[in-house]
Amino acid sequence: MNIGCFALVTPFSSLDRQLALIAGLGFKHADVTDNSDGACLGAEFGFTALASLDANPHDLNRLFTKHGITITSFCAHANLLDPAAPWRYGSAQIIKAVRAAAAIGVKHVITTEGEPTTTFGEGLSEAEQIFTIADKLYEPLRVAADHGVKILFEPHGPVSDSIALTEKVLDRCDSAALGLNLDTGNLWLGGGDPLAYVRKFGRKIEHVHWKDMSAEMEVQRGKVFGCGMATIALGDGVVGIPEVLKALEACGFNGDTTLEIAGEAAVKTSAQRLRKWAKK
Repeated sequence: MNIGCFALVTPFSSLDRQLALIAGLGFKHADVTDNSDGACLGAEFGFTALASLDANPHDLNRLFTKHGITITSFCAHANLLDPAAPWRYGSAQIIKAVRAAAAIGVKHVITTEGEPTTTFGEGLSEAEQIFTIADKLYEPLRVAADHGVKILFEPHGPVSDSIALTEKVLDRCDSAALGLNLDTGNLWLGGGDPLAYVRKFGRKIEHVHWKDMSAEMEVQRGKVFGCGMATIALGDGVVGIPEVLKALEACGFNGDTTLEIAGEAAVKTSAQRLRKWAKK
């Protein structure tokens, strides 16, 4: 199991600076976290770590390689429940992430449906939710299949945080290019059970985002769909990370994982604990 790091360790700094910090913490793997198509003023002037999906992906790979870091995945977290629009991250951006990943030999692009923000998205029935997600993933999955890339669906919304609805998405899409990324904290926060998720989907899980959640978050459980980063180290919360790790190992998981955790101390502690638990 590879333990990588979220490429947003410190705010208001460039991707080059983020990668230097990650390498300094002893990590050899990281994802392409914040990205969009087009140009970005913040990236141009060095106060955001956003990567452009329209840039040369080989330049991005060279930047990671300069710091001794291997790219494990592209994050392409989308809005799949609200109507498609030029200003919403959706099918077009996922396709660009797939092509960029394929160009530099990265095998995974991670997406999700997100929480709707329009009355249209909020009013969808369960069947309509499944349909609109499958509709927006149809062409990205075709492109992914042709490029030898897997799109991984992550718990981060009202559909993906449900085991039953996630299974319906997998069935409706019916694509060998679609797998799963387990986000332990997102799934728990959305009301799901990470252990049950692993036992249900097993080898369909090809990547893991590690987060633990504090007991204070219990009151928000089932009401909040996803969070960018955890604020505590793995093992300091109530998600039951050691048990989830053992369940993954029992399913034969030995792939890439990412710590989505804020703060250098919490990141270091989490990596140390994961390695210790993996040895037991």
